[in-house]
Amino acid sequence: MDTIIRATVLYWILLSVWRLLGRRTASQLSPFELIVIFILGGLTIQAIVADDRSVINAITGVCTIAGNHVLVSTLKQKFITFRKLVDGTPIVVVNNGKVDHHVLYGLRMLEEDLLAAARQEGIYSMDGVRMAVVERDGNITVFAAD
Repeated sequence: MDTIIRATVLYWILLSVWRLLGRRTASQLSPFELIVIFILGGLTIQAIVADDRSVINAITGVCTIAGNHVLVSTLKQKFITFRKLVDGTPIVVVNNGKVDHHVLYGLRMLEEDLLAAARQEGIYSMDGVRMAVVERDGNITVFAAD
């Protein structure tokens, strides 16, 4: 019975905290936000199933992580340098049909990833790509050659 009560209480606390952080669809979550979700879940699991973890410690951990998430979001809004550090910047990987393999290697991406993104735009070779950009969220934006 104790586990049921703790699980219920922590569920509602997590739901409330997550609603306070703001609403985004799953497809819009950044890697940073996914990490926050996993940490919150890990803290909650420990409080629910582990005997040596208290609900108060879990609540403190959840609120601390949520507070840090709000702080990071605020700092990203106020300081461009911090935003670039946390979220990264868009990176050009193809310019006028020429793939920059050095940059691609640094991103741990393959040319096949670029070709897959190009095919989604109806382009079937790198000659048809004017520019390709790896966005901050990891998506690839492809611009067709004229």
